[in-house]
Amino acid sequence: MGENICEIRNLSKRYGDFALERVSFDIPRGAIVGLIGENGAGKSTTINCLLGEVAPDGGEIRIFGRDLADESVRDRIGVVFDENHFPEIFTPAEIGRFMAGIYSDWDADAYRSRLTNFGLPEDKKTGEFSRGMKVKLAFAVALSHNAEFLVLDEATSGLDPVVRDDILDALLEFVQDERHSVLVSSHITSDLEKIADYIAFLHRGKLVFCLPKDELADEYGVVHCGAADFERLEPEIVVAWRREEFQTRALVRNRARAAELLPDAIVAPAELDEIMLFYAKGDFA
Repeated sequence: MGENICEIRNLSKRYGDFALERVSFDIPRGAIVGLIGENGAGKSTTINCLLGEVAPDGGEIRIFGRDLADESVRDRIGVVFDENHFPEIFTPAEIGRFMAGIYSDWDADAYRSRLTNFGLPEDKKTGEFSRGMKVKLAFAVALSHNAEFLVLDEATSGLDPVVRDDILDALLEFVQDERHSVLVSSHITSDLEKIADYIAFLHRGKLVFCLPKDELADEYGVVHCGAADFERLEPEIVVAWRREEFQTRALVRNRARAAELLPDAIVAPAELDEIMLFYAKGDFA
């Protein structure tokens, strides 16, 4: 890919006791980047700064190589939040006409096609829509003004698996040509394990890592062993550990090496949920 559609450098923002501290990561063109972290980790703050909804205290964000203040940048970004922001007295057809006056590159035909594909009636007021239908409508809008960059903030939370699968398919289709990119914040890590190319992990306002998902899947692991065996692990491969009544579990960044050191132990691939739990509740050297 080579080119980044978005670059975040040393992003900082303070709210009372919370501080987003010098967060830096890239979103390559043609990639889906999953943003994970516990509640209050700074995911929404990062997204609000990226979208210009909140002014950062420090750092820089460049999208398409430009500052967000450039009006041409905003037209090329599609946004879907966890709540519906369309007036509920309007129908999708009326919303389409309204959006045509907002976006310079609004594609009415593409919008109607999205409505049809998502099974959304054009002439029914959105106040009568289910949550899943409202999210699909938001996606139909976001995908109908030739946006190159989609930003999703917990957009699929609370949706049933069938609707979520429809949305995931739409995101994969969106990046197929390798010109478009997606940043998706979600607590549903299983969705990100299906579609993300990179995972950016925020914990207590700090970026723990931004790594290719395949690297996490291929290299990170969880070791189940006794206390004595745990001491045989090389400290440099141990990220964190949790001592339990009958065993010690450790998150390691080199699963193959852990298996060599402890051939009788269980060494399993680490899921994203497990990685988050070890950082949130584990012990560190």
